[in-house]
Amino acid sequence: MSYDPTNRWSASANAGVSQVGIDAGLRSYMLRVYNYMAGGLAITGLVAWFSQDFVLQLAVQHSPLMYVLIFAPLAFVLVLSFGIQRMSLGATQATFWGYAAVMGLSMSTIFLAYTTASIAQVFFITAATFLAMSLWGYTTKKDLTGFGSFLFMGLIGIIIASLVNFFVQSAALQFAVSVIGVLVFTGLTAYDTQQIKEMYFEGDSTAIAGKKSIMGALRLYLDFINLFLMLMQLMGNRRN
Repeated sequence: MSYDPTNRWSASANAGVSQVGIDAGLRSYMLRVYNYMAGGLAITGLVAWFSQDFVLQLAVQHSPLMYVLIFAPLAFVLVLSFGIQRMSLGATQATFWGYAAVMGLSMSTIFLAYTTASIAQVFFITAATFLAMSLWGYTTKKDLTGFGSFLFMGLIGIIIASLVNFFVQSAALQFAVSVIGVLVFTGLTAYDTQQIKEMYFEGDSTAIAGKKSIMGALRLYLDFINLFLMLMQLMGNRRN
């Protein structure tokens, strides 16, 4: 068999161009995911800050609207999770932004319960932890699928323990839930980042790819918010 250096060079060049195209597309896709997530967090923070007086009045008046604020975010998540296949890209975007705003209303009580300085401190700690774990999840060659199954079991345990503690009001149980929650959502940040990255290689139409970006952003948004809440319970300074 003869050696043809021209053909070998051409094959290598084509492979290189293909890889560059994939890398550029992946970076663009992940950038959209992070932009959606950052935009959602910004909306949540602004709504939470400017609505704290309104939510305080609802709480003092024991208004039924408080239950709407509590359960509305869950409704938005269910709509996105189960209805995204039938939704247009524009509707998916609007639902995501609406969810971020409603979540801000729900989280506005944090500014009433904790000092502003401790909220800012915990936010930056959360951001640093999230960035480190998301970067690791993006770059690691290790398959985190099995790790994700373990984390999902931990998440179920947190939900059950939180429901139990809603009735027993145990400080020790709350502390344990917060510690385990920090570990679970820190791990989920890496796991979800890898899963979102893998979703890119499935190859779909532009509209479906856009929806994937939003759903990926939702997963990372939830990881960030829950990690922040768990750290607030551990490190936040409550108002007197």
